[in-house]
Amino acid sequence: MSSTTPSPWWRSAVIYQVYIRSFADGDGDGVGDITGLRSRLPYLKSLGVDALWINPWYKSPMADGGYDVADFRTIDPLFGTVSDAERLIEEAHEHGIRIIPDIVPNHTSDEHVWFQAALDAGPGSPERDRYVFRPGRGPDGTQPPNNWISCFGGPAWTRLPDGDWYLHLYAPEQPDLNWQHPDVHAEFESILRFWFDRGVDGFRIDVAHGLAKDPELPDVTREQTTHPHWDRDEVHDIYRTWREVADEFDGDRAFVAEAWADTPERLAAYVRPGGLHTAFNFDFLMASWDAKDLRTVIDDSLAMLNGVGAPATWVLSNHDVMRHTSRYARHSVARWVPNERYQPQGPVDLDLGTRRARAAALLMLALPGGAYIYQGDELGLPEVEDLPVDVLQDPIWERSGHTDRGRDGCRVPIPWSGQAEPFGFSPDEAYAGPWLPQPANWGERSVEAQTGDETSMLELYRTALRLRSEHPALGDGSMTWLDTPAKVLAFRRDPGFVCVVNLSGEAYQLPGHTSILLSSGPLQDGLLAPDQAVWLQP
Repeated sequence: MSSTTPSPWWRSAVIYQVYIRSFADGDGDGVGDITGLRSRLPYLKSLGVDALWINPWYKSPMADGGYDVADFRTIDPLFGTVSDAERLIEEAHEHGIRIIPDIVPNHTSDEHVWFQAALDAGPGSPERDRYVFRPGRGPDGTQPPNNWISCFGGPAWTRLPDGDWYLHLYAPEQPDLNWQHPDVHAEFESILRFWFDRGVDGFRIDVAHGLAKDPELPDVTREQTTHPHWDRDEVHDIYRTWREVADEFDGDRAFVAEAWADTPERLAAYVRPGGLHTAFNFDFLMASWDAKDLRTVIDDSLAMLNGVGAPATWVLSNHDVMRHTSRYARHSVARWVPNERYQPQGPVDLDLGTRRARAAALLMLALPGGAYIYQGDELGLPEVEDLPVDVLQDPIWERSGHTDRGRDGCRVPIPWSGQAEPFGFSPDEAYAGPWLPQPANWGERSVEAQTGDETSMLELYRTALRLRSEHPALGDGSMTWLDTPAKVLAFRRDPGFVCVVNLSGEAYQLPGHTSILLSSGPLQDGLLAPDQAVWLQP
C-alpha cells in the first residue's frame, strides 16, 4: 500500500467489546445502558481503542441477553432510545472512536411482529414461510422433524398447539428465520441501511455461519461432508449483497463475522474479495498455552487470510467464553474443542493466569492485523466461577438441566472505582444493585485502583495500545519467525520490532536488542521469565 493511499482502518483496528448490560449504568437500575457508555467515552479514548463493538441494544424480551430481538429499529428501553444511540455515535466519533453494533440475522425473538403473525396465521400460511416451520415425524406428528440439537441444550424444535413445529437452534424464544425467503433478505438489507444512515461504522454479525439450512432438513449424521445448518456455502451469497449495501456509504463501513468454521480455509471464505471484511479468529482463542499450538494457529490463519487478501482479527475473550485470565490460571491449559463448553481442569492459580494473560496481550497486539479486547480484559478480570445458582440468568443453565452454569461468569458488571459494590458501575445515589453480583474484592481490580500503577494490567494495555498506534511495524502487515527453542515464540516485524514470548518453564536469554519497548513483567539480567513476553527494538 502506498503512503498516499492509507490502509482501511479495519485492517489494523483494536476494537473494544462492550457488553452493554455490564459496562456502565447511567440511570441506577443496575443494568448498563447508553447513558453510562457515553459517560465512559473519555476512558475508552484514553485506553487507546479504535472502535466499539456493542452487544445487542435492540428491543428485546431479554430471553438471551438481547440476542432475541423483537425490533431491530428500536433501542430497548432498558438501554435508552434511538436518539440516545445517535448521540453516542456522534460523541464517539468526536473522540475518534467508531461504533459497530451487533446484528442478529439467524433468528428473532418470538415476540417479533413476524413471528406473532405466523402464530396467528396457522399452518401452511405465507406468514410461516419467513421462519422454519415443519410438521412432526411419526404417525401423529409428535416427534421433531429431525434430530437437530439446540446450542443451549435439548431439541432444536418446539411444537405448537396446532401441531406445527418450529426451528430454534438456540432458545425456544429465538425462532430461526428462513433465509430462502426474499422478505428476510429485503428486511435485513433495510435494517443495515437504517443504522448506516445513523452513522454506525459497521456491524458484528452474530452466528454468521448459520442462516443457511439444507432445505431438506436432514438429520445430522457422522457421515455428512456438509453440515445441514452450519457454515454452508449459501451464506456467502447473503454477505456479498451485504457488502454491496455497506459500499453504498462513505467512510469504510465494515463487517466482522462471528463465524465458527472447521478449518482456516473455511473461515477465509467469509472474507474473500467482495465478501465480509474480517472474521474473528477463534482458533487463536481456543489454542492451549503452548508454543507449538499457538504458532500453528498463527501460521495457518495468516496463510489462509493472506491468500484472500484479508487481515487477521485476533481475540482472547468475549461474552460467550470463560475469561482468558481464568482459562490460563490452570497449570495445564487444554485446547478448547469447538462446539463444546470449555471445562477447565485443576485448581485455579490467578497469579499464574494473570502472568499469562499479560503475556498473551502483548502477543496478540503484536501480531499482524486487528484485535478485539473484551471489556474488563484490560483490568485482568477473572471469570466469576462462584455465582450463586439463584442469580444465574443465561438460558444455558435451565436448558442444560442445571448441568452447565452458562456464560454469566464472564458477564458480571465491571468495576470502576471504590471498595464496595457497585464499584462505580452504577451511581451511588440511585443504586438498585447490579443485575449480577460483583465479587467483594473487585475494588483492587477497578479502573481507579489500577490507573497510574505502572505494574497494573490497565497500564500495560494503555502502553501497549499507545506503542501499537505509534510504531510503524505494528498493525496490518507481515511477520517473520526467529529461531528459538521449541517452547519460545519470537518474531520480527519491520521496521525495527521484535516480540518474544516465553512459554517454557525456564528463563530465556533475550536476543540482542538496542532497547526494551515494553515487557509483561520484570526482566532480570536480560532474562525473560516463564510466562512472560517482551517487545524489543532490535
